Order: sequence, then C-alpha cells, then structure tokens
Amino acid sequence: MAARARWQTWYRERRERWLRQREDHAADGITLTARRVYILPTRPGLAFTVLLLIMLIGALNYNLGLGFALTFFTGACAVADMFLTNRNLVQLQLTPGRAAPVFAGEQAQFALQLHNPTRRDRFAIQVGFEHAAAPAHAVDVAAGAGSAVVLSAPAPVRGWLPAPRIRLATSFPLGLFRAWAYWKPPAPAMAVLVYPAPEMPALPLPSRGAASEDGHGAVGLDNFAGIRAYQQGDPLRHLAWRQIARHDPALGGHLVTKQFDGGAVAELALDLADLPAHLDLELRLSRLTQWVLQAELRALPYRLRIGADSHGPGTGAAHRAACLRALALYRAPA
Repeated sequence: MAARARWQTWYRERRERWLRQREDHAADGITLTARRVYILPTRPGLAFTVLLLIMLIGALNYNLGLGFALTFFTGACAVADMFLTNRNLVQLQLTPGRAAPVFAGEQAQFALQLHNPTRRDRFAIQVGFEHAAAPAHAVDVAAGAGSAVVLSAPAPVRGWLPAPRIRLATSFPLGLFRAWAYWKPPAPAMAVLVYPAPEMPALPLPSRGAASEDGHGAVGLDNFAGIRAYQQGDPLRHLAWRQIARHDPALGGHLVTKQFDGGAVAELALDLADLPAHLDLELRLSRLTQWVLQAELRALPYRLRIGADSHGPGTGAAHRAACLRALALYRAPA
C-alpha cells in the first residue's frame, strides 16, 4: 500500500508539472487546437476492440470473406468515431466571463463563454472544473454561435479566488472514445473576489460617530424619541413614512420626520483599530463586514478605516463595494 501511495503521488506531481508547462496564460481566452485535445478509448471502446479481435480471429479461422468485410467495416466505423469525437472539441474558443463577488463560505460562480466559429455543430460537451465534486455541465454549441456556462466552486476564505483548471470532455457520437482538453484561466482574467463572511449573530452597530449640526454624536442610533413636523434640511432617511402614509394630504396632512434624543449621529465610524485587539483578525473583519451591511440596509452614512486606508463617509452600492473590497484584501492569505 505504501508503494502504491508513493507511485500515485509521483504520478500526480509529474502530471501537474506537465499540465503547467502546457498552460496558455492568454487573458482573453484560447482556441482548442489539435495539440490541446487528448483522446483515449473508453471502457465500451476497449470492449469493442476485443470484439473486433474475436471477429477477426473467427474470420481467419474459417476463412470467411463476409466475416472479413464485417470486421473491417466495423473497424472503419470505430476510426470514424475517433475522428468525429476529436473534431467535436477542436477549434472551440473559450473566453472568461464576469464573476460576481461572494462572501466566504458561499459558492463562487465563474462564467465561461464557449464559441464555435466553424460550420459544424458541437454536441454533448461536458464542461466542469477538474477534481470538482459537482457533475459537469453538458452543453451543445451550434455552428457560428456561442454558449454560456456557469461553473461553481467553494469559496472558503476571503481574498482573490482564481478559477480552478477547467476540463472539457466529449464522447460524441458513439461513445467508443473520449476526448478531453484542459484550460487554466489566468487569475486576473477569471477570479472571484471573496468578502469576509458576516459575523453571526450580528452585534448592534456602534454608536460612536461624528456629530450632526444639532447634536453631539454620542447617542445610539436606536434612541427614537418621537416624530415632529418636517423641516427643510432634514435627512430623507429620517422621514416617518408609516405616519406620512396614514395622513391624507387632502385633510391637511404633512411630512413628519423621526426625532432622536440628543440629536442624531451624522455618520458611523467603523474602525478596525477600535475592536478588541485580542480578537482574531478574521473575526474582526467579519464583524466590520456585518456592520457595513447593516449600515447600508438602514441607509446610515458610515466611514470605514482599516489600517492606513479610509473610505467614506458615504452610502450606496459603490461605497459598499469599496469597503467590502478593502476588508477582503486586508492582509489576505496567499
């Protein structure tokens, strides 16, 4: 058993080194040339070969002309199948697509575009990641057209997640041979940004922040004191929409706004240095991630300070993406 394990390790290392030497690092995609496509008989193909040998031995033994004709015709069909199986992959063009960011622990989605520039339709092409537990996707690519495939891979840690090596395979049309090809997309062209996983259960937002013009900024954001008539300059996020909806404008209804004790905090200050130093770095980043999401959900302006980088104050999708990106790449594991 030990000798077998050593042999398997040696084989995997040599195979991985050989594949890396043949990788193409073009960022805009590749074309599967004939030298990139490998082909071998399948198990049914090997059984078919044994059947051909038996037919040939029987024809030789009994000197059957019809047996020779049947044997050679069947063998010619196998050769034609080998040619068609190989041609089902050759000249396919692979192009990386966009990959949306995800949170750690989720499934990263990698988009791959297959384009067929020839006049031949391609059928039953299995597309998937090498060594992936999920089954490969079966796609057909019409002549002169393209097809999109979305491949999934686990995203266990934050940072940039490059796409694993992609494997394309086909046994069309008869299944006697299996042709396959590999492509390892370069990291900049096909990679997913993985954000830290939000801390669960979520802790309340910190009350520390910059003071507004009419307050001191030391009161928690949840200290609701009541409602009052809307005054010009009040933030729109403080409008009491439920109370406004209950007032009929035809009966003299007017805008009302929420009031907080001591004045509202103008902006949140989310600082990595303010979190307890004894906490693990990943836990602190997860807590900040959760606070960023909470602040966005409640439309509260916030500033994120992490190390020497500072973002904000602000709200919105662009600000949220910038903050989450900074959290994802801060001392990201290699």
